[in-house]
Amino acid sequence: MSKISFDNTEIAFKAKSTSDLQKSYWLFKLVSNNVLVKLGPTLLKIAFFLRLPIKSIIKNTIFDQFCGGESIKDCEERIQSLAKYNIQTILDYSVEGESSKENFDLTANEIIKTIERAKVDKNIPFAVFKTSGLARIELLEKVSSNISLNENEKREFELLKDRVKVICQKAYDFDVRIFIDAEESWIQNAIDDLTTSMMRKFNGEKAIVYNTLQMYRWDRIAFLKQSYADAENGNYYLGLKIVRGAYMEKERELAEERGYSSPIQKDKISCDKDYDLALMYCINHIDKIALCAGTHNEESSLKLIDLMRENNILKDDKRVYFSQLLGMSDHISFNLANGGYNVVKYMPYGPVKLVMPYLIRRAQENTSISGQTGRELNLIIKEKTRRTI
Repeated sequence: MSKISFDNTEIAFKAKSTSDLQKSYWLFKLVSNNVLVKLGPTLLKIAFFLRLPIKSIIKNTIFDQFCGGESIKDCEERIQSLAKYNIQTILDYSVEGESSKENFDLTANEIIKTIERAKVDKNIPFAVFKTSGLARIELLEKVSSNISLNENEKREFELLKDRVKVICQKAYDFDVRIFIDAEESWIQNAIDDLTTSMMRKFNGEKAIVYNTLQMYRWDRIAFLKQSYADAENGNYYLGLKIVRGAYMEKERELAEERGYSSPIQKDKISCDKDYDLALMYCINHIDKIALCAGTHNEESSLKLIDLMRENNILKDDKRVYFSQLLGMSDHISFNLANGGYNVVKYMPYGPVKLVMPYLIRRAQENTSISGQTGRELNLIIKEKTRRTI
């Protein structure tokens, strides 16, 4: 069995001062309030509409916990702080909900800047983007549903393909691996097809482009096996980030609203089982698959450690990474890194107001994931107690 312990709070929080720890404690206390989290988006809209001076409050609390800054330059201190503890960074430009060509072009340019930044820093091994940051949701939904596009939409889709190609070409040229994030099921087919086409083009020598599989979907194991078969047939390497997922509530609501069968697993046990099966499949095919396990789950992290040991995969093998979000599950990230494993933190950044959808999702995720907030709080309390003894 693995010797890593996720209960070691001294290692988990050694990057935090006592005042930082106290701030995290109060933040997770607030996030544990379901009523406040549900009302939060409405209250924030009202506050911004009334031009109340709320930006500084947000910036010094939830933004500071989950984001690196408003720009790449702002993130520098956090990048170097994590690097001291053998934890690497993924710069994630987390602006969402834009709809104009100008904004899509700006986002594409910002993603390219993260690749350029990664090229000159060994502490930034990956870049990442969301396809919905480069095109309208409505367009992606039509493409995913095989609905015919009009002439304007065809041109729009060609622009999207051009943006994705330019980004992936830059990643290939600079030897920076890039994740294409998974999104809602009703736009995922278009994303999968685009990602597969980029893997065919750029993964001939090694995995540069990575697709993302959300294992809260019951069909992803079959998709994983098909993806591997496609890579074998196409003679390219398969890059995969395996996550549980972040859109379950929206998925269930839309399935019920539109009257179709939900794509979501019947229960958490099924999701956990498929997640671990996906890890096992990737490790069993490690000669052709590069894996990033995006997880805040302790059991799955230990499962991957055991799989690596059983298959004689070195702790620092660059084909296997563990990943967590900035501000969450430091007990996993810091203990894994301390044990010599490859660990990377997603570091979202962007203007405070524009990353609010991301921050709201983080708050909702912490309340919806069973025991997540309680676990974070208990670990913080344990470390606070340890420091006072």
